Amino acid sequence: MARYIGPVCRLCRREGMKLFLKGERCYTEKCAIEKRNFAPGQHGKTRKAKLAGYGLQLREKQKVKRIYGVLEDQFRGYFEEAERTRGVTGVTLLQLLERRLDNVIYRLGLSTSRAQARQLVRHGHYLINGKKVDIPSYSLKQGDVISILGRSQKNPTIEHAMQEVKGRGIPEWLSFDSGSLSGRVVSMPTREQINLPVQEQLIVELYSK
Repeated sequence: MARYIGPVCRLCRREGMKLFLKGERCYTEKCAIEKRNFAPGQHGKTRKAKLAGYGLQLREKQKVKRIYGVLEDQFRGYFEEAERTRGVTGVTLLQLLERRLDNVIYRLGLSTSRAQARQLVRHGHYLINGKKVDIPSYSLKQGDVISILGRSQKNPTIEHAMQEVKGRGIPEWLSFDSGSLSGRVVSMPTREQINLPVQEQLIVELYSK
């Protein structure tokens, strides 16, 4: 699956907000938003156009895609699945994205960013219900247990990540046992538990045209 490999700080600047794409750096004064809170490019400082209609809908879609690290075809696939599922399409879309394995690893504090979680998953460091899974987009279900592969529990990257994100907390729909270094999907995430500053209805309107 293709992925974006360009400079991620430009993405945050384009959206005008922190998307927390670079892990611990996003929490320091080195964050690009702290230094240059304007759009990238030659005319970034002077680009003051007010968005309306399609522009607002497009920016909202781009924001969510960038937060979760998915490209257009995969994102549209999630939207089409959300449309086929009973419930509110926008909320279902966010729930599908939240249940991705790389996102859950990030939410549990086993990586400093979703990009790092994706890499660790691809390298086979995590188990789902005792079986190794190396697909970042793997969709987790209620009751699934996420643990660290035995020989990976002393991995410096994972150890550093756990120390770095300690104290930030995890969502209510997940639980984590620090003794066994394992997490569990307690329930499906509700919209209130998905702490993202997005208006998912705008995405539904965009794809419904």
